[in-house]
Amino acid sequence: MRLLLPETRPQRVIAASNFVNTVGSGLYLTAGVLYFTQAERLSAGQVGLGLGVAGFISLAVGIAAGRLADTRGARGVYAITLVVRAAATAGFVLADTFWLFALAVSTATAAQAAGLAARSPIIRCHGGARPQEFRAYLRAVTNIGISLGALLAGWAVQVGTHSAYQLLVIGNAVAFAASAALLIPLPPVTPAPPTGGPRWVALRDRPYLLLTALDGIMAIQFKVLTVAIPLWLVEVVDGPRWLISGSMLVNTVIVIALQVPASRTIDSPTAGGAAYRRAGVAFLVSCALISLCAGAGPWAVSVLLMTAVVIHTVGELWYSAAGFEVSFALAPPHATGQYLGVFGLGTGLAEAVGPSLLISLCITWGRPGWYVVGALFALTGLAAPLAVRWAQRLRKNPGLTAAEPRPGATRKVPTGGH
Repeated sequence: MRLLLPETRPQRVIAASNFVNTVGSGLYLTAGVLYFTQAERLSAGQVGLGLGVAGFISLAVGIAAGRLADTRGARGVYAITLVVRAAATAGFVLADTFWLFALAVSTATAAQAAGLAARSPIIRCHGGARPQEFRAYLRAVTNIGISLGALLAGWAVQVGTHSAYQLLVIGNAVAFAASAALLIPLPPVTPAPPTGGPRWVALRDRPYLLLTALDGIMAIQFKVLTVAIPLWLVEVVDGPRWLISGSMLVNTVIVIALQVPASRTIDSPTAGGAAYRRAGVAFLVSCALISLCAGAGPWAVSVLLMTAVVIHTVGELWYSAAGFEVSFALAPPHATGQYLGVFGLGTGLAEAVGPSLLISLCITWGRPGWYVVGALFALTGLAAPLAVRWAQRLRKNPGLTAAEPRPGATRKVPTGGH
């Protein structure tokens, strides 16, 4: 029942806005590249270059937007990012040249990164006693929304006309605008008072930066299902094509059903570090099973791959829950947006370099590359608990400045009566 109805009214408002937002994201993720290549006639190389540029531009935007949300009010900043994203997405219908495409997609991607950072203080304020758990709930909602958006996008892809693709883009923009409008009833988050410490305190927090880097390396696992497995099946294994959509369906169903329960047991940074370690081992086992598909028959490929996907998704549940816990618990309440903006750098870098890395290792090199990728995940998971202990040790040091998080330091934030 909780998956359908959050506990408080502010949480229900946030969840509704998130659902509509992710329906729009599902539309774009499924058919965005096809729109530019099929409807606007841009080359695949131009689209790839534009998306890469947009990804790198968005890296720094999240930190700035997070700090702005901390100091100016998170609800307003988050709503503005959604409106900007809606306008930029609507501009896709005019993006019939590379430069117009690059401008529109860079603006939309930057607004997305800014929105994720600006939303963090809202989640901390209205997420209840355990905002990390509410963040896990939102991830389940995100998967439902993206799945629905992907289903709707399938119609445009099947029809394949210019008008159908443009209708998809307009629907995408409307979803983002509606998501912003749904935030109107949400009680505002009181901006953090000045602390007198360093302005960019998150960038001075070395343990947190290390955890950001480790989380970013492990975030490459998201591209295993969307990039590496499809290419592995088509170009190397020549396995059943239904496994591509089947693997995504299994992953989505497990995340929707189990992300919240998986997050409930990870209730401290120490538990988060241990969850990173378990996730790394799960990813290693999954990569090893996927590598065994090479040279196997269709039935063996099906069994090996689906088993690997289940194990990989269990690792994904642990990885995501660990990230929710560590990123929130080690961020000071007065700088949540800035800290979560910094934490998003890891995922942004994974988006930028993950596909090419996996293609080079797993597809070009072949079976040994899968073992290298799995070992990378496992070693990163082993390093995470050490980084967590470093962060906790520094936070117990009485010599920390006032701008840095201290044990037990909390700030009373009005929650609008929830």
